[in-house]
Formats: sequence, C-alpha cells, structure tokens
Amino acid sequence: MNWALIGASTIAGQYIADAIRAQAAGEIIWVVSGSQARATSFADAHGIANTTSDLDQALQDPRVDAVYISSTNEKHHAQALAAIAAGKHVLCEKPLATTLVDAIDIVGAANAAGVMFATNHHLRCAGSIQAIAALVADGTIGQVLSMRIFHAVHLPEHLRGWRLDNPVAGGGVIPDLTVHNADVARFVLGEDPQNVSAQMGVSGMGQGVEDSAMSVWMMPSGAMVLSHDSFTHPFAKSGIEVHGTKGSIIAKGVLGQDPEGTIELTTKDGQQNIPFAKHSLYVETVRRFVQAAAGQGAPAATGLDGVKSLAVALAVREAARSGIRQKIDYGDRA
Repeated sequence: MNWALIGASTIAGQYIADAIRAQAAGEIIWVVSGSQARATSFADAHGIANTTSDLDQALQDPRVDAVYISSTNEKHHAQALAAIAAGKHVLCEKPLATTLVDAIDIVGAANAAGVMFATNHHLRCAGSIQAIAALVADGTIGQVLSMRIFHAVHLPEHLRGWRLDNPVAGGGVIPDLTVHNADVARFVLGEDPQNVSAQMGVSGMGQGVEDSAMSVWMMPSGAMVLSHDSFTHPFAKSGIEVHGTKGSIIAKGVLGQDPEGTIELTTKDGQQNIPFAKHSLYVETVRRFVQAAAGQGAPAATGLDGVKSLAVALAVREAARSGIRQKIDYGDRA
C-alpha cells in the first residue's frame, strides 16, 4: 500500500510514518501541506520523494492507494471527500470534522465509493486499553457502576498554537481529548453514552477556546462516566478507573501515545497487577487498516466510531456552553 500524507503534522512525523513503514509492504510517496516549505522540510526529514501544496496533484497519482489525514480539524471534511472521490482509502485523524453533519457525510461518501475509511482512535489499539476492556467483558469486575477517565495533561509547547486559540480550526481541549475519552469509554464498556452534563473553562492556556473540561455521561446500562480533560496540568497522571459490583480497575499512565502505564485490579481476592501487550499503538492501527482495505477484517476504529466520538464531544461542549444536560445526537447512527 502506497500512501500520501495529507498534513505535515507532528503525529505524522513522530508515529505514522514509521508505522506505515513497519508494514510488510508500503511506502510514503507524497506529503501534502498548505505550506510548500513545510512539506519540503517534512519530506527531507522523513525521506519522502514527492511534496506539494496541491492536494489534487497527489490524489491524481495512480500509485497512491491510501491517504492519512492529519491536517487541522476544519480541513478534514473537504480533504477526505476529495480523497474518496479519487478512489483512495482514508485513515483520518479524530475528530473527523467540526460538525456531525460533515462527519456523517464523509462516512456516507466512503461507503458509496467502496473505499476503506477509518478513524485514527489509536488508544483502542493499546495493549493496556484492550486488557481493561477484556476484564470488563469477561465479568471480572461484575456489573459496571462507574468509569472515570482522567486525561488532564500539560500540552507540550510544540503542539500549542491552533489548539489553544483557533475555534475555526477546531481548537480546544474538547475536540482534542474528549473525543478520545468518548471512544475509550465506548470501546471498554461496549455501549454509547445517552446524555451529558458538563462544565468547561480556561485555566491557563486557552485563548478563545476551552483548555479544561469536566463532564458526566449517562450510559444505557445505568453506569456513569466522569471525563476530565485539560491542557494545563503539568503533574497529573492520565488514566482510567472502572468500578463494578465485583471489583475495580485502576489504570495509570495508559492514555498516552506509547505503550506505557500500569493496571491494578482489586477484587475480594485482593490486588494484582495486570500485564498487557506493549506493541506500538500506531503500528497496530495501520496494520489493521491495511488488512481491512485488503478485505481482511475491520479497522480498529471505523468511520462510525469517529462519528460517535465526535457526537459525544459536541454534546459535551453544548452542555457546558448552555448549562443544560444534552441528549447525545448521533445523527440516527447510534
């Protein structure tokens, strides 16, 4: 599978380029950026032969089988539709778009064109998250009563900029981190949130967008999920807690980009540390995408998964803005 990278992003350079090259066969033959200088610099750093600031130029290359989109959020819709129209498979960063209508539009277009479309919700490819989901699914902790996802981090300087000051580009902690929490909760619990209450604010970095948010989600089973997201916490540890009638899971440091962290299970029999696989989250994401494009199974996170995580995030923001609990609108896709 030959790829074009749409967006000369940090995530593409640090993780996706290597993940693509880790597959049995595959190469990156184009990088596309709105800035030709940035595209050239990225290509020089990562050994990519062709650069352009014209998306159509890359999409018209018949050698390109798939694209990875990691541009700013407001560009995803148009770029994904262009790639789909060109017959390319698409792996798109979350959130899929800045509106639910646009996200649904992308997924519908991919289905109609018969190309593979997937969302890069990399956390569900983490061995740690998979181990937690398995403990829940096999009944180890009994009926789930509550879940807490604490994703308060300190946004590195090189990732600041539009995430902190550009609402048009999709900035803010809710589209950046709450969408991840939504996908993790859906993956671990196997159900979709029904309604949310929320608060958001600016606690030190945001300029025109929120940099911190807390929300509570009600699940169909009656379980409650507390989500805490922030860009401003330099010493907090990210993690997950899942509490049930027969036990509790407390996982720390498992919401990063690398296979790190610890999982502790407590039941009536005492405490034990749970081992988990330490494979690369991104290599696994790309591997499953490539296999799915070849007709072998499904990607780790489908387009529908991306629609649903965006729907939760949009409901969180509206609940925080209005002060009114919001029923989550999945656009009839729930």
